[in-house]
Amino acid sequence: MKIAMVSEHASPLATLGGVDAGGQNVHVAELSGALADRGHQVTVYTRRDDASQPVRVPLRAGVEVVHVDAGPARAVPKDEIFPYMGTFASVLAAEWFVDRPDVVHAHFWMSGHAALEAVAQVQARTGGVRIPVVQTFHALGVVKRRHQGAADTSPEEREWVEPAVGRSVDQVVATCSDEAFELKALGVPLHRISVVPCGVDVSLFTPDGPVEERNRPVRVLTASRLVQRKGVGTTIAALAELVHDGRDVELVVVGGAGVAGLDLTDDPEYQRLDALARSLGVRDHVTFRGQLRQQDMPAVYRSADVVVCAPWYEPFGIVPLEAMACGRPVVASSVGGLIDTVVEDATGLHVPPRDEDAVAVAVAMLLDEPERREALGAAGRKRAETKYTWQKVAADSERVYDRLVAGSVSGTAAGSTSASGATRSRPSRTGRSVRPAQSNERTAR
Repeated sequence: MKIAMVSEHASPLATLGGVDAGGQNVHVAELSGALADRGHQVTVYTRRDDASQPVRVPLRAGVEVVHVDAGPARAVPKDEIFPYMGTFASVLAAEWFVDRPDVVHAHFWMSGHAALEAVAQVQARTGGVRIPVVQTFHALGVVKRRHQGAADTSPEEREWVEPAVGRSVDQVVATCSDEAFELKALGVPLHRISVVPCGVDVSLFTPDGPVEERNRPVRVLTASRLVQRKGVGTTIAALAELVHDGRDVELVVVGGAGVAGLDLTDDPEYQRLDALARSLGVRDHVTFRGQLRQQDMPAVYRSADVVVCAPWYEPFGIVPLEAMACGRPVVASSVGGLIDTVVEDATGLHVPPRDEDAVAVAVAMLLDEPERREALGAAGRKRAETKYTWQKVAADSERVYDRLVAGSVSGTAAGSTSASGATRSRPSRTGRSVRPAQSNERTAR
């Protein structure tokens, strides 16, 4: 099967840990590789953000990354990319007219918008059967707005384009049960929602192997992009409680600069967290590591007594899976995908979001009970091996693709209209009609 993966801002080649480089990059790379292992041919389309990038880059056997010229060939924050999606869609359509995929799997709402437009263009030119489109959102704007309010920097078009994408594609793959409920509320029919989680590389992330040296007797680890909603500040405040209770504990924070092109120390979120640690009197107990390669992370996980994941909200969250695969207990916010992956008192402990007192109590409990930590870690490893391998995720995804390819029909998804059509007719918040952005850029590959 020829599979087109569309991931407009999250390249599988990107360095992880930056503001727009995280779980989605890992998901696209690992799922593509696992599908190739099952005999499929996968092409990943992502926006060119560096003029020196070749048009086509082999990622591994059976997987090729295509850099699409849409907008400036430099890093652009993902919330500013939507105006270039018209050009992105035209490039996809030109590619697929020549080399038609059997199925398209779009990642993030803008990718879905571009994929639907490209598929419509191909069908208009050929008059043939519509290419099935699968959508994984990775995050929903309605949830983001609920938790971030005015701090949400999403473009206004997301408010109506994202639900239209969900209602227009052939199948939405939600990564957790909580997301499936959110999609239903957005009007996506239940029969067009499948739940397939993210995965973890259980051959890379293992309990056995090198262990990074500690600076103090006890280590707590958190790993995420440095954006406020990830809750690193909550974890620092919890650490302060532990230190003030007399524990000689260090907190290691892995994650890169939150603004493209900045060094870690120049990043506003790092500066905020640094100031917070100083104000709480624990700056010498906190180490900011910046971005680390995936290959370096297992040794860091193994060095930790407890891994804390305390986001305000989390569509899925790969870090808990990596920690569990390394045999480490997890203290996690009871939000989003973390509710599914971390099993209360079996692989870790759940705490309310934005509650440093609860995080401190949970971590202290685990630090005081080494046998319990070991049992939770062992159970976490077993859960990762049985439910969250990329091989299993690829097999589940393949079943979704097979069903759609076998039942392909001409025209748009049954009972729906294209997302681009919905966008053309939707008024903006100012009352003006808003159309998909058209670009004068020359389509190039």
